[in-house]
Amino acid sequence: MATTRCGIGYDAHRLAAGRKLVLGGVEIPHDVGLEGHSDADVLCHAIADALLGAMGERDIGHHFPNTDASIRGISSIAILQRVADVLKNGRGRITNVDATLIAEAPKIAPHIDAMRERISSALRVDLARIGIKATTNEGLGALGRGEGMAAIAVASVEQN
Repeated sequence: MATTRCGIGYDAHRLAAGRKLVLGGVEIPHDVGLEGHSDADVLCHAIADALLGAMGERDIGHHFPNTDASIRGISSIAILQRVADVLKNGRGRITNVDATLIAEAPKIAPHIDAMRERISSALRVDLARIGIKATTNEGLGALGRGEGMAAIAVASVEQN
């Protein structure tokens, strides 16, 4: 008998000059990018943590430590593909993922369809199971000042 499990994920990264901005596996034109050991895709990282949490696994930092030089610069789409393998090995099936990106700029809405396609492909699930939204922090705090970006995600998984 399958049980339904739920997980939540959160990630935040500073913006830095000289980096590409990658969100949801999509490179978005912007004058700065997110700083991190990987491509620093906060959206994919939050989704990965939500899925790992739903399976009762340890977080993304345990599975992909920033001390591992072999994964420096790794694509967060590759991280999601590996997380999908963790779910498969644990007999988990993604029911849905819902995520919100928090960023003052650039405008995210024009890129959401491409992000959903990249994420659904990486996770090997139907596009209808992936929801992505974007909002600002209304000028409040470090995110509101445009110093970084964050994402929060929730995922439901059926486990046999």
